Amino acid sequence: MSFPFSAIVGQDEMKLALLLNATDPSIGGVLIMGHRGTAKSTSVRALTELLPPISNENLRTELRLSDGSSSYIDLTFGESEGEQTAAPMVDLPLSATEDRVVGTLDIEAILSKGKKSFEPGLLARAHGGFLYIDEVNLLEDHLVDLLLDVAVSGVNIVEREGLSVRHPARFVLVGSGNPEEGDLRPQLLDRFGLYTQVQTVTEVALRVEVVKRAEAFRQNPEAFLRQWEPEQQALRQRLLHAREILPEVVLPEQLLARAVELCLRLKIDGHRGEITISRAAKAHAALEGRKEVHAKDIQSVASLALRHRLRRDPLETIDSGQKIKEAMSELFVADV
Repeated sequence: MSFPFSAIVGQDEMKLALLLNATDPSIGGVLIMGHRGTAKSTSVRALTELLPPISNENLRTELRLSDGSSSYIDLTFGESEGEQTAAPMVDLPLSATEDRVVGTLDIEAILSKGKKSFEPGLLARAHGGFLYIDEVNLLEDHLVDLLLDVAVSGVNIVEREGLSVRHPARFVLVGSGNPEEGDLRPQLLDRFGLYTQVQTVTEVALRVEVVKRAEAFRQNPEAFLRQWEPEQQALRQRLLHAREILPEVVLPEQLLARAVELCLRLKIDGHRGEITISRAAKAHAALEGRKEVHAKDIQSVASLALRHRLRRDPLETIDSGQKIKEAMSELFVADV
C-alpha cells in the first residue's frame, strides 16, 4: 500500500520529471539529487500505482545457442501466463552483483541435460515499471553504465560461453542520491534523460501539511486512500490519455530550432540535450492534453534536460537552472 502520488506535498519539479518519464520512457530516466527524507522513493512507489497493469505474455526470453538455433522461455515469476499484474517498482541494492542484475545462465544444465535454465535478474522484474536505485552515486560505475544501456535499448542480453539470452526490459530508471556524498561522473550524468534537484521544504505551512498527511496515512491508510482517490483517478486518466496521444504529438520545426539554439548557447556537448528536450516537451504537451508542442512545453522541461549537461569546473556544483533560464529569456522573449 503506497502513499498517493497526488497527496505528496511540494516537490513539483521531481513529480513532473517522473510523470514525463512515465508518459515516455524513451526520455531516459531521471536522476533525483537532494536531501534525505524528501519523498524521493515515496514518489517513485506512488507513481507505479498510477501505471496500467502489464501482461506476462509479453515477457519472454530468447535462448540462442552457438549453432544459431534458438528457443523461448516464459518469465512469469510465478503468475499464470497472460495474467495481468501491477506495474513493478524494483529496488536495486548497492550490494547487487552483475549476475543478480542481468540474470544468470546455468550453462552446465543447458549443455549436459538440455535444460533451459535461466534465472531472471532485476532487469526482467522491472519490465513495464520502474527500477529504483537509492544512492546511485555510490553504485559501481560499470553497473550504472550497464543499467543505462538496457534502459535505452529496452532489451537485456546475457552472454556466456557461446550461449545468449535476450529478453525485453523496458523500464524507467530512477536514481537518487545526496550530492554531498559525491556525484556521478559526467559521462554517466549525461546518460540520464532528466536531472532534478529536491530540497527540504522550508515553508512552515507546507511542512505542517507534510506532517498532517503522513500521520493521517499512518493511522488509517484505507481512509486516507479513499479520501485521495478522486485526485488519483483524475491523474491516472490524465497519464493514460497522455500515453495514448503521445505518438500524435508534433513538435513544430521552429521550436525545435530554438531548442537546438538553446543547447548551442549553453555549449552543451553532443546531441542528447536537444533530443531529450524534444521528447520531454512532447510528453509535457501530451500531459496537458495537446497534440502540438508549445513554447511553454520547452520552457518547462529545459532545465530538467540540460542542467546536468552544462560544462562546469571540477569544483563547481550542478547549476540550479539559472543559466538555462537566462538563456531561454533571450530565445523565448515573445513567449514570456
